[in-house]
Amino acid sequence: MTRRPHHPPSRRGFCLCCLAAPALAATGVWLTPSQAFAAAQGIVDRIKAAAAEAPITVHRLRGDVAVLEGSGGNIVVLLRPDGKLLVDAGISVSQRQLGAALAALGPQPVTHVINTHWHFDHANGNEWLSRFSPTIIAHENTRRHLSSMQRVEDWDFDFAPLPPAALPGEVFAAEHTLTLKGNTISMRHYGPAHTDSDIAVRLVEADILHVGDTFWNGVYPFIDYSTGGSIDGSIRAAEANLAATNDRTVVIAGHGAPVSNRAGLLAYRDMLVGIRDRVAALKRQGMSVTEIVAAKPTADWDANWGGFVIDPAFFTRLVAHGVSDA
Repeated sequence: MTRRPHHPPSRRGFCLCCLAAPALAATGVWLTPSQAFAAAQGIVDRIKAAAAEAPITVHRLRGDVAVLEGSGGNIVVLLRPDGKLLVDAGISVSQRQLGAALAALGPQPVTHVINTHWHFDHANGNEWLSRFSPTIIAHENTRRHLSSMQRVEDWDFDFAPLPPAALPGEVFAAEHTLTLKGNTISMRHYGPAHTDSDIAVRLVEADILHVGDTFWNGVYPFIDYSTGGSIDGSIRAAEANLAATNDRTVVIAGHGAPVSNRAGLLAYRDMLVGIRDRVAALKRQGMSVTEIVAAKPTADWDANWGGFVIDPAFFTRLVAHGVSDA
């Protein structure tokens, strides 16, 4: 397979959603994801503390659009004369840095926030942004998850609901279009993918597509089975992203290097399919998950995708969890 440049994510990209990697215990016994997180002691608090100090990097794109990298998931900002629209909101403890980055882009207030899904590192920033009284838009499942306690088993963590002012006030089931004085923003639900709440957000005139956590650029992804995610759904979302793009489209990934393109999506889709098929074949042979991990079905992709905290072994376990042995 062709090797492409690998860009290891920096500390500022080290978000909660990425931290589900398992570890070996001191005895050499493999820990389950929940055991690894329990052993880590206070991992969410540690990530909040890191995010509180992490710098924000601004990437300027076409059409008065920028990407903010550093507070959990990558955040798109559409600058309009009368306000800013944000796609994703990061983590609230990054308020100081995010506020400074937003102010540097222009004096406009934040008038709209779109959440690509419910996870902490994409929607927790709704809380501090709610002071601007923006219109918050998301899929109906995102509001449902943010409205009540949510447990993510692979993180061994219970997430408290957001306060009412931070919840999406405008939700949809399948598709939604927002028009703001010459800017068209279209949103589409994937169905179960990374979670059951993922949406794609297209800035139509600029031909920029934010695909949230249905694309992790250059790193193996997390799949949240606790709230409806699946490997097959992740592949379906990757196919949908390819169908929605052309060679001019700017693609924004949820994690990893924020700015990519259709070729990046294609490599990601091929990686997911290749690993899913290999794991499924091993499972049909009657192998246990431990044996499948030992067989290293991700080996051909590890150099390009396995350099972050969702390491090859853990990603193999995630895939094995979601494929049938039939």
